[in-house]
Amino acid sequence: MSKQKPEITAVTEFARGRMFRLETVDLLFSNGNTAQYERARSGLLGAVLVVPVTAAREVLLIREYQVGPDAYELVLPKGGIEAGEAPLEAANRELMEEVGQRAGSLELLKVMSLAPSMMSHRTHLVLATDLSPAEAVGDEHEPLEVVPWPLDDLESLVAREDFTESRSLAALALAQMRLAAPATPP
Repeated sequence: MSKQKPEITAVTEFARGRMFRLETVDLLFSNGNTAQYERARSGLLGAVLVVPVTAAREVLLIREYQVGPDAYELVLPKGGIEAGEAPLEAANRELMEEVGQRAGSLELLKVMSLAPSMMSHRTHLVLATDLSPAEAVGDEHEPLEVVPWPLDDLESLVAREDFTESRSLAALALAQMRLAAPATPP
């Protein structure tokens, strides 16, 4: 059954930061009911999260300070998409900035939302293979530690207290499935 989207009757911004605007959204549903939601509207052009996999089937994670939990965590390289930049270009740029590698092959695995009931932000999950050394200056406030991790040992990674980001887990699972799939015949 196809449903008619509710009509947005008003949008009111009540706070603004560098990356998000907070809004109330008034809705009118096709059955006459009304509702008001709050959402975080992204000011970014989207983001990328990169799964860099070496020839030895190791994933290059980074240990980076995360302000949300106020802790250093193991995460995948990630960042915003800049104006005029395609998602795969952004993925390779972030890879060079954060782990000092360039990908010879980039593949979009999926575009995901974090919390679609309250956020407009989208993240492009990208598989990066055929890696070679290449560095670029990024916007990191301190040097990042690169932590190689066996792609085939995600169970141990998930058990760690310093690995909690859901996007990283989803991206690793998708990359593992993609790399396990048989090659498509020409």
